[in-house]
Amino acid sequence: MVVAPDQSMRVISWNILHGQVIPPNLQTSQLTSLKTATHQVVANYQPDFICLQEVDFWQPRSDFINQTKVIAQTAGLNYWAFLPAIYGTPGEKWKKVKDLENSIITEENENLVTKLSYGVGIATNKPIARFFTKELGKSWIGLPLMIPSESGKGGRFIYVKDEPRVALVAQLGSGITIATTHLSFVPGVNINQLNRLGEYLDNLPGIKILAGDLNLPANLPSKVSRFRSLAQTHTYPSWKEKIQFDYIMTNGKSLKKNLVSAELIKNSERPIISDHIPIGVHIKFQQEL
Repeated sequence: MVVAPDQSMRVISWNILHGQVIPPNLQTSQLTSLKTATHQVVANYQPDFICLQEVDFWQPRSDFINQTKVIAQTAGLNYWAFLPAIYGTPGEKWKKVKDLENSIITEENENLVTKLSYGVGIATNKPIARFFTKELGKSWIGLPLMIPSESGKGGRFIYVKDEPRVALVAQLGSGITIATTHLSFVPGVNINQLNRLGEYLDNLPGIKILAGDLNLPANLPSKVSRFRSLAQTHTYPSWKEKIQFDYIMTNGKSLKKNLVSAELIKNSERPIISDHIPIGVHIKFQQEL
């Protein structure tokens, strides 16, 4: 492990709902609203590492924007990566990504990729030594899910089919390993995915941080997995937060050895996009002796 004593990072997890403005009828360009929301998030959280979920790449519905890159550049973060979970558009026509490892999009290969996709991403000012990916599967059944109403007051339910779930893992030069993921909304399936990802991360080097929209309320991820939440706060729905679906976690071993401590970064403003608000923590790392 290379982590220096007392090294710290400000880490956030943000489900951006493909940049959807809330309320949906607010008139603004996709690029403008994404930049505005990112400025809001940066002013509030001052992140060193952003874990993103529900991210579009080259989608017509988001004006053919590389959303991960726009967020990274707007936030002043030098490194970014996007991992597609599907090629196509959720709720419409899509297909599974078969070769996750070779589908990662970064600043080095973005000009070679024009295939519209949807997945997870990261943006950071920390040098990345290596990427890993983990396929987590999907549920064969869907569920009624709430979407924001046009008025921005409350929402309505529609039946939604599940899609494949993935995790993008970045091993930093410091030895810290951070994963971003978006788990299934189907109960039981998401718990299985969480535990599979936790087991995978435990076999990687360094202190592990797991972040994302886990679709599990009431700190359940800490109760059903080997990972423990570093902060508890409501993140959903963005217009009146009542539930925590979004988490930043570390494995229990790191907490027991006092290798990781964290403080919640309080939210003072709701970004103009998404039905989630970000969760952010200021994490301090100690070197293992």
